[in-house]
Amino acid sequence: MLPGKIQDPVIVRNLDHPEVQASRYRAHGGGVAHMVLDPRHLQTLMFLAHAAVPPGERLSGHRDPMEEIYIIQTGQGLMQVGSDRLEVRAGDAIHIPLGEFHELTNTGPGELTILVVAGLIPKQ
Repeated sequence: MLPGKIQDPVIVRNLDHPEVQASRYRAHGGGVAHMVLDPRHLQTLMFLAHAAVPPGERLSGHRDPMEEIYIIQTGQGLMQVGSDRLEVRAGDAIHIPLGEFHELTNTGPGELTILVVAGLIPKQ
């Protein structure tokens, strides 16, 4: 703890937490996602999300105004970042630079789950 700073209570979120369940949304056409932590909880990050992609589905290609990290929790897939395409599996962390095109396809027989860590949108 920094000198003079009042320690905030520790925030713990589980996928079953009511606030996390209430944040359920369709992620880029092919997955179901939940916001685990967002700007209400974070100071130097935009969000932490969890997404699940069924077999044969994908998070459609897109660009975001922030830097991201995809962390593969379960399953396997094909990840495209810019012009690079690579096979990914549980345990892999993929850095997505600010504004770079990216897409993730589930190529495995089971559900592909990921954590998405997003940095703050840079000030213009």
